[in-house]
Amino acid sequence: MCLISNISQLITNKKNINSEISIGGWVRNRRHSKIGITFINLYDGSCLEDIQIIASYKLNNYKNEILFITSGCSLKVIGKLKISPKKIQKYEIHASKIKVTGWVDNPGKYPISPKKHSLKYLREVCHLRPRTTIISSITRIRHNIALYIHNFLNKKKFFLINTPLITTLDTEGSGKMFKVSTLDFLNLKYEKNKKNFFKKDFFGKESFLTVSGQLNLETYACSMSKVYTFGPTFRAENSNTKRHLAEFWMLEIEIAFANLKNLINFAEKMLKSICKYILCFHENEISFLSKKTENNLFNKINKILLNKFIIIKYTKVIEILKNSKKKFSHSIKWGEDLFIEHEKYLTNTYFNNPVIIYNYPKKIKAFYMYLNSDKKTVASMDLLLPDIGEVIGGSQRENRIEIFDKRLKEFKLNQSDYWWYRDLRKYGTVPHSGFGLGFERLISYITGLYNIKDVIPFPRTPYNAKF
Repeated sequence: MCLISNISQLITNKKNINSEISIGGWVRNRRHSKIGITFINLYDGSCLEDIQIIASYKLNNYKNEILFITSGCSLKVIGKLKISPKKIQKYEIHASKIKVTGWVDNPGKYPISPKKHSLKYLREVCHLRPRTTIISSITRIRHNIALYIHNFLNKKKFFLINTPLITTLDTEGSGKMFKVSTLDFLNLKYEKNKKNFFKKDFFGKESFLTVSGQLNLETYACSMSKVYTFGPTFRAENSNTKRHLAEFWMLEIEIAFANLKNLINFAEKMLKSICKYILCFHENEISFLSKKTENNLFNKINKILLNKFIIIKYTKVIEILKNSKKKFSHSIKWGEDLFIEHEKYLTNTYFNNPVIIYNYPKKIKAFYMYLNSDKKTVASMDLLLPDIGEVIGGSQRENRIEIFDKRLKEFKLNQSDYWWYRDLRKYGTVPHSGFGLGFERLISYITGLYNIKDVIPFPRTPYNAKF
């Protein structure tokens, strides 16, 4: 069985023209001519292009099956591969045999008809939306970027670490985590002492789905130097914006003997390398998505690839925002985190460029970040992209145990809960740094689809986990 993505390679070899091939796929659309020929556009998801099948009335099942084929039907086709006489497609298959492997019940109610569907509508039929050109294109882009990242990091001598999805610690300190439990909460009497109550649970402690694999990843960075993890993370935020998901994928990187400056340089180089790869090897997909989204994605991607990122301190950013003539919905002052409107102003208007902001106030960042000499800020960084906002967040990690213990107290966290994490600071501590990259946000930027629900196969949001 040949894939459509392989056919162009067959055509380049003149010997394969007029040779018999076998192909399988789904019907995008079909039309019948008055002279007893049916034209069927078939796709198999392997590439952006469909292939046209020419079915003649001479086929045995033409009158009782082929004339009744509709969009969505699945077919197996055997026929001769030919150069197409029309410019619309490069090649076509003249069928000698067509087998309908799956019919569409009640074609009039088929959810993915040939007409245009809104992205909002497609979210309601996530199980079928990969059959559309736009979602299948995004899926291929997503796959290829993920594969490229693995290869890129492997060449840089990083090791992949599979960090746990179940944890007893809140990495970010937000408290917005999904509980993991085998207890029957409806029929158990809740005890005031949490420790006693959760001793009856599967893990003997209160457990959650992880918001980050970072803490576990650091243990391997402090013995294997360069490591990463790439997997799902979870946030129980009751937020239904275009930028948030309850389950999303994150690339997390940790590097031993690295400071914040090293981390910033690496993040910029990695993003530029990804963009170069996309433009070199996936030009057709980007061109298609540019038309679909009415965005010049080549310009957007080149903005990362060709421009030097703006690297600026948080304090300077606050001055820029306060002196701006733009009226923001949210006022800003030193010590507060930025809102998306502030991030977009910086990236889209003021700099018109990707921006890296560093040295945030310690009060708005996590307990594990390296405390700077001013005692007010931590060695942290956020990388912002135009239209999207924050895509990468990272920091140099606090490796000095005395300061780390003070930070735990400031955040009212129990030292005993972090005993194994403290051990990294007790036994052969090293300066080390790391970041997390929101994979869906990166895909959103590259594809021009700004609702994050459209770039993940099965979005998980409040009141939505039906697929």
